[in-house]
Amino acid sequence: MAQVEAATERVVAADAEKVFDALADYTGTRARLLPEQFSEYEVREGGDGEGTLVHWKLQATSKRVRDCLLEVSEPTDGELVEKDRNSSMVTTWRVTPAGEGKSRVVVTTTWNGAGGIGGFFERTFAPKGLARIYDAVLAELAAEVEK
Repeated sequence: MAQVEAATERVVAADAEKVFDALADYTGTRARLLPEQFSEYEVREGGDGEGTLVHWKLQATSKRVRDCLLEVSEPTDGELVEKDRNSSMVTTWRVTPAGEGKSRVVVTTTWNGAGGIGGFFERTFAPKGLARIYDAVLAELAAEVEK
């Protein structure tokens, strides 16, 4: 099994603290940022960054739905890590200053891919598809914090 990685980033016109707070607000802002590929969103514990336990289903393709139960941690300033209890998937959000009144948001998801020919297709196509999904999340995030 090879590690698969999908990453995308965006610069938003808001300071890093405001952007990070919006991403860490699982009970409010985060649910509004999610595109149609996410369903059954539910905060089960916490709701603000570290210590949050959140559930959703992610429909990455017409045939592939992941049932995600994510534990949220904040290992360093400006970083949220979502570890899925149901798989090897880990999504890391990093928010850093990018000039006056701007922030760079980088989202990276990694997981252990399948082997064989299925794994080849997963490594080839899944990162692009997931990056498109997270591009949509980042666009909604920008719209939210740039108000």
